[in-house]
Amino acid sequence: MKHLAIPPLRSADMPKRGKSYLSMMGPGAVMVGLAIGSGELILWPWITAKFGAQMMWAAALGVFMQLWINIEIGRWAVATGESAFTGFARLSKAWVYFFLTLLLVGAFLPGWGRAVGTSLKILLFGPEGPGADWVWTAVVFFIALAIVFGPKRIYASIERSIVLMVLVIVSGLLVVAFSVGAFSDVVTMAKGIVNFGAITLDDEFTFQRFFGAFVFAGAGGLGNLYYAYYLRDKGIGMGARIPALMNPLREAQRGDSEIGYLFATTAENVRRFRDWFRYVLLDTTALFWLANTFTMFLFMFGALVVLHPQGIVPQESQLVWDLAIILEGSMGIGGRYLFLIIGIAALFSSVLTGLDGGVRLWVDLLHTNFSFMHRFAANKLYLAIALSLAGVGVAATWFFEAFNVSALDFFFISAMLSGFGMAAYVPMVLYMNLRHLPAEVRPKPLNIVMVGIGAATYISFAVYTIGAKLVEWLG
Repeated sequence: MKHLAIPPLRSADMPKRGKSYLSMMGPGAVMVGLAIGSGELILWPWITAKFGAQMMWAAALGVFMQLWINIEIGRWAVATGESAFTGFARLSKAWVYFFLTLLLVGAFLPGWGRAVGTSLKILLFGPEGPGADWVWTAVVFFIALAIVFGPKRIYASIERSIVLMVLVIVSGLLVVAFSVGAFSDVVTMAKGIVNFGAITLDDEFTFQRFFGAFVFAGAGGLGNLYYAYYLRDKGIGMGARIPALMNPLREAQRGDSEIGYLFATTAENVRRFRDWFRYVLLDTTALFWLANTFTMFLFMFGALVVLHPQGIVPQESQLVWDLAIILEGSMGIGGRYLFLIIGIAALFSSVLTGLDGGVRLWVDLLHTNFSFMHRFAANKLYLAIALSLAGVGVAATWFFEAFNVSALDFFFISAMLSGFGMAAYVPMVLYMNLRHLPAEVRPKPLNIVMVGIGAATYISFAVYTIGAKLVEWLG
């Protein structure tokens, strides 16, 4: 298998921003859609139902830590128009195989698709509805593929769909919160947020699961790297010089991958970069961090108020349904269906973004690093991989369902693997920005410290997890 040597960044002036910040909004909202369906709806409400508010500090810290990581991912994307993976490949081809391995393993853990499929079946037919999980997972992937390959520009379809679902989720959760909660419950949550360092573990909730939940508070794992693709397709910064990914069913695209640019450090180029980068700071802070944290706490609030006082921990196979059926007791039948709709929208937003972003990672790694892949246009490769991953996801759901592996197990295993990915790429993103960007636009001391703390945290968790497993296997 012949590798390609990644060409150096090309030279070009930073494009001038000619549109308002409001018209550029979108990438951060898509990242919220990705984050909502995993940690926000599944992992942290489950933890809250089991332990109450005592570990809410970890959820809040997890999202806050990822804010700084996404800022640095956005810095590289604005300055070069490239994804971080292209920079990683310049450092060592070993990273290409490392991330391809993570992607391959992750393809067999379609937790979101399975959870959405189960919820959709229950919404339409009740908990005893017809069809196995894998059948409904196939329905979910079919709908996701239909959305992705509808409009001419793939990103435009993703953005419109996710923004609509996020609006449904937030408005629905506010209705639920005001219907079932009280001010005393808000105080309890606040105490949990400042209860820094408190961790409760048992045989069911191990440290590895805590690590996975911490990673998935936010986009988590390789999902944070999707941000660069969405900034590029939105035409932000140097991404305006890179052609957006087009729907292969609507338009052909040339076969070679795009290499990014680097601007000369003139006063005008630096000023233009900072103009674009202010948008990234606004987008990541207002949408990814604040909106993401807000929706996550709304989901956890429901679990804290409705489930925890009764000692009810949701069944692993019907997480969304169990939360919804309890709400029926206080809100009536409308409460049940309202939460099912919220749950489906939340999970489906993650399916849609996860499918699109995951396929982009595959295309990026394969098309940029292997010469034989240049026989295919990038968008044609996107189509083939999207169909393949959907098929693998359905097959994996069937296999794990046959061996009674629950949807929640999908999430925790996937989250733990994502933590290993973050332990690898977080320090590399910081290194690339410090090493390869002009001095005038490199990360400032506060950014360096915050991303450094994040890198040390993920690396420590990963090392501890590996050590614990070795002790378990050898003992």
